[in-house]
Amino acid sequence: MTGAAVPLLDVEDVRVTFGGIVALDGVSFSVQRGAIAGLIGPNGAGKTTLFNCISRIYQADSGSIRVDGKPILDSPIHGISKIGLGRTFQNLALFGKLSVLDNVLIGAHARTMGNYVSDALRLVGMRRRETALRDEAMALLEELRLDDIAGETVAALPFGTQKRVELARALSAKPTLLMLDEPAGGLNHDEVEEFKDVVRRIRDHRHISILLVEHHMNLVMSVSDQVVVLNFGRKIAEGSPAEVQSDPSVIDAYLGSGHETETH
Repeated sequence: MTGAAVPLLDVEDVRVTFGGIVALDGVSFSVQRGAIAGLIGPNGAGKTTLFNCISRIYQADSGSIRVDGKPILDSPIHGISKIGLGRTFQNLALFGKLSVLDNVLIGAHARTMGNYVSDALRLVGMRRRETALRDEAMALLEELRLDDIAGETVAALPFGTQKRVELARALSAKPTLLMLDEPAGGLNHDEVEEFKDVVRRIRDHRHISILLVEHHMNLVMSVSDQVVVLNFGRKIAEGSPAEVQSDPSVIDAYLGSGHETETH
């Protein structure tokens, strides 16, 4: 297989159980380089479990997950940035008492290589590295229209702005795969529309792949190149947004289980 044919993310036959309850039952799919993939399904379908397996919070019972052709299931959670993964969380994982800039710098530090002696003594090389990281962080904040509030405390910001701060922090680690966990949750209509443009711009300008878990169907179907649908821990459909929306098994999974696709 040539390098160009290797998907950036390859999930193969992943199975996860919790106390005898099957959370994921042989899930397989892949995401190509530069693609935006949506992961959807009714509540309890296994979306978050799969996200947590990829980002090394949960351990799969069996199967394999590869990023850029390299197995990652033996990688520790603190090493995900070094294998090219960046993610946001459904419940914001920010440092509320720190500034916007400091939160982004924390993400950048996850990918840098320092050592105890130079960090402790503030040697010349370390100071240069800090200056470079700060410049990169400010450029990223400008890209996401956050540079005007770089010095403000995160906890004092509106929820939608905090979402963008977390996105900036994830991007500061320079991931090849960006994982977004319900990024539209809590956003109003205008913020969702703006976020669509942000997602597309990130993919196009940074040439990275994006995997998003989202209940907001309008967002998923308008930005995704491919959509993967889970239900009761199994993949029931995969394809383009149009193919998935017309799939009888997907319609039954939502409407037959009392869920309706959201279009707000």
